[in-house]
Amino acid sequence: MKAHELRDLSLTELEARLKDEKQALMDYNFNKAIAGQIENPARIQNTRREIARLITIINEKVSAE
Repeated sequence: MKAHELRDLSLTELEARLKDEKQALMDYNFNKAIAGQIENPARIQNTRREIARLITIINEKVSAE
């Protein structure tokens, strides 16, 4: 999702999405460690960026309150 789309979500929705993204990153890293390679290595980088984006938007919402 784009940042402007994420800003429309509530804080609880953002936190749930952050939890899901962190779980997905752990799964990608686990599969990489076990199998030695993964189907699409760019997914790890994209997931890390999505996590950073979510954390930034959560911090913006918390500081705005």
